Amino acid sequence: MFGIELTPEYPASEVAEYAVQAERAGFERVLASCHYNNRDPFLALAAIARATDEVELGPAAANPYTTHPVKLASQIATLDEASDGRALLGIGAGDRSTLASLGIEHDRPLRRVLESFRFARELWAGETVTHEGTFTARDASLNYEVGSVPVYVGAQGPGMLRMSGKHADGALVNASHPADLSWSAERIAEGLADRPERYGEFDTAAFASVSVAEEGEAAREAARPPVAFIAGGAAPPVLDRHDITVERSTEIGEHLEAGEYTEAFEAVTPEMIDAFSIAGTPGTVERKLDALFDHVDSVVCGSPLGPEKDEAISLLGATTDRLRGARR
Repeated sequence: MFGIELTPEYPASEVAEYAVQAERAGFERVLASCHYNNRDPFLALAAIARATDEVELGPAAANPYTTHPVKLASQIATLDEASDGRALLGIGAGDRSTLASLGIEHDRPLRRVLESFRFARELWAGETVTHEGTFTARDASLNYEVGSVPVYVGAQGPGMLRMSGKHADGALVNASHPADLSWSAERIAEGLADRPERYGEFDTAAFASVSVAEEGEAAREAARPPVAFIAGGAAPPVLDRHDITVERSTEIGEHLEAGEYTEAFEAVTPEMIDAFSIAGTPGTVERKLDALFDHVDSVVCGSPLGPEKDEAISLLGATTDRLRGARR
């Protein structure tokens, strides 16, 4: 399965048009990114639900620090109702630098994510729930019926990956390189070993930053912003895997936390683009996407997608069609 991430940096109506284009291009899943400086992802997802017919849709990834888990559960349930049962919950702890800029402490991220989606499942099952943990809720319930909504954990670190394998329906693994995805698959397998049978099958999805254009260098340049955020928050073992120094990563992270985005993007090296994105011509992107399936079940092509979004969606649609055909 191939999905696509759309960033609500445009009005919701335009995001919905891109989603229609993605559905026609053969993508089976459309996710909306959740950044406070862009438009509201749930308004964008509501527009996508109205404009599309079959694609699964959801946030990637909703943050249970910036939105109270009770509110988040209701938002997802409403989206599921509006889309005739096509919603999924992508949930993650977010990056430390963004939360710091909002004055929010990144406290116990694994527990926050796990407690949030467990709580949501109880609400969706019609239960009235009281919770005291990383958040507080008393006698919370939803006054409408909810279908079954799959939960995907946005994960990169070992603990979050193991937790997703044990408790969630899938993982959105924030990685674009086979070396990272191979290591991640091992951590997920450790969680799957303790997974209750009642949870059913698990979908490991590479949530890869993809940028494609006929001109390869233009695609690589467009990948700088998302790569900066990934590199600036990468753990030392990930940096070591790609021979990237902690000092360079820290420099980028400090620029991002200070809101110095131009400086952060300029500090991204070619090695970082190779490690933390799939960027280049359609042929290059096809070859690199194909290599991911040695370690994952599905792929979400994440932003920026390319210097020209509508062209990139078309190029990626043709690319993923070729990959489906080759893998049958």
